[in-house]
Amino acid sequence: MRAAFEEYKTDLHTTGDASLFGAFPADAFLRFTLKVAADRIGSTPAEVSIGLHADEWNHYYGKSLTIPMKEADESEDGVRVFEADVRMADILSEYEMDGDGLFYYYYTVKAGENELCLGGERPVELVEIEHHVGERQLLVYAADYKTSENFRRGVVYQVFVDRFAKSETHELPVKDGVVLDPDWENGIPQYGEYPGAEVANNVFFGGSLYGVIEKLDYIASLGVTTIYLSPVFDAYSNHKYDTGDYLTVDEMFGGNEALSELCRAAEERGIRIILDGVFNHTGADSIYFNRFGHYDSVGAYQSKKSPYAEWYKFHDFPEVYESWWGVKVLPRVDSSNPEYQDFITHLVVPQWMREGIAGWRLDVADELSDEFLYKFRESVRECDPDGVVIGEVWEDASDKVSYNRRRYYLRGNQLDSVMNYPLRDAILSYVKDGDADKLRRFTEGTYRRYPKGSSDTLLNFLGTHDTERILTIFGGEPCGERTNEELSTMHMTPEQRRAGAERLRFAYSILAGLPGVPCIFYGDEAGMEGYRDPFCRRPFPWHAMDEQILAHYRKIGKIRKEQTVFRDGLFRILALTPDVFAYIREPLDQPHEAAGKRILILANRTETREFSLPKGAKSLETGRFCGGKQTLDAWTARYYTVPADAEITAESLGIE
Repeated sequence: MRAAFEEYKTDLHTTGDASLFGAFPADAFLRFTLKVAADRIGSTPAEVSIGLHADEWNHYYGKSLTIPMKEADESEDGVRVFEADVRMADILSEYEMDGDGLFYYYYTVKAGENELCLGGERPVELVEIEHHVGERQLLVYAADYKTSENFRRGVVYQVFVDRFAKSETHELPVKDGVVLDPDWENGIPQYGEYPGAEVANNVFFGGSLYGVIEKLDYIASLGVTTIYLSPVFDAYSNHKYDTGDYLTVDEMFGGNEALSELCRAAEERGIRIILDGVFNHTGADSIYFNRFGHYDSVGAYQSKKSPYAEWYKFHDFPEVYESWWGVKVLPRVDSSNPEYQDFITHLVVPQWMREGIAGWRLDVADELSDEFLYKFRESVRECDPDGVVIGEVWEDASDKVSYNRRRYYLRGNQLDSVMNYPLRDAILSYVKDGDADKLRRFTEGTYRRYPKGSSDTLLNFLGTHDTERILTIFGGEPCGERTNEELSTMHMTPEQRRAGAERLRFAYSILAGLPGVPCIFYGDEAGMEGYRDPFCRRPFPWHAMDEQILAHYRKIGKIRKEQTVFRDGLFRILALTPDVFAYIREPLDQPHEAAGKRILILANRTETREFSLPKGAKSLETGRFCGGKQTLDAWTARYYTVPADAEITAESLGIE
């Protein structure tokens, strides 16, 4: 026994070990087992119970449940064992909840003079807590909750359309008001005087969906099975987060025909397309708001009798209206409006899913109403039972509060999963500072709190269109107080690039093996650098790619795509210190009976070290057997298959 207090859970329907998880379907029947070191409570009779209560953020229940535990007949040396069988349906019934709920619980142990309260968020190890601070979370989700299986198959590639690739075969129109920058190789994206300053965003570099089509073989070489496109609908700006018409692909990107052709061509290569759904706001320059009169419609800004008038909230018509974070060119839509919900779910979603897209990433999901999310996912699943819905949520999505309400993202009816910003932050902290505790919290903790299917479909990434380039973070000078003008021309020295590339390869190896789906922001694999938006959105360097980084991404992508254990396998940390991170992925159903399918990821952060691999271990990178002593240099991570019967621990690997 490694700790004084440990919790184990058994699925009584399957008799399988469920100890790694703290989220279960509503029809789950579990045995909770508490193991207590005898020297902590002695051998006197003990009164042990689980104290459980419902989350009361949105509703007041005013009661707690006490679930008594019985001491098991079978004893272990130096350990006392207590058990309780619990049906999730009974807990829901006690609180009159319909199909899902969020709960918190702790253990109380009374034995003679000893009285302990136990909790914490580690999967198995418990700690003493006081005043119920540190209770364990229990999420009960809908019994029929299934997340997309296709989405898990390989790697996601995020494309910022205007900056990824020009078409060599299609000459596309340039809209009125657009400035086309011809300097693809060295052009600097348009920027404001300071972060948040108003920018026209009307300078384009000419990338299009036809350009994406022409680069599909390149994308496929990275192990990619899903392309996540930045917004493509008609809009004034180069980024298209100011939607002008949800039913039309922007003509500068190739129009509706280009998206249809991309879906078909991608499917031939085993790649699916998901769109960035921006449904919290539209553009002021849109068919729906039409502030500038550019559309042949009566927009909400123009008349209170507009068919779109109720979509928006005006405080002083027409000049004072709600907008996204006060940005006047992005008027906020009332996503709880039934007519707006019907428009998106009955027209927009079906139209594009019929064209072949496989799902959506929802921009600023925190700001969309629960009712909208319910209807949106229902619409997606009616069109494609395996269609995926990923929400932009920057925090823990299992207990997220936004606008003073607890959200229900992962209860079974709103999202498949979310963008995994907490994991990104944890990996960055580990690589840069050796913060092992943070990485443990945001791996073990997250995967315990989330439904297993949501963990398997997390969008895991090192960079996006909203962050600095990961190579710059690892190798460049800190942004500090520098102005946008200064940042626009800053580049790393060759020495900084070498150091950054070394850490980038290391970080991607760690990320790609973890539960969830690794996502590459276009150009990270080519060694792109750049500071905050918009400098992270430069054109792709087709004639100046970092071949060493690219080769690494391809190698890891091939492993990630071919090894099916990464799609839904269990995750266990073997060792996590500031110097070494070792973890294992193994099949969910028969973790010790599937020879060749258990994969060890061994990441050595600091100086050169020697490790002891089990007999029969095989490198997934070279295909060679490599049991016994292996030496790893600093900033090196390796993937190995290990025999099903091999006992692997930190000690056996030689990790102190």
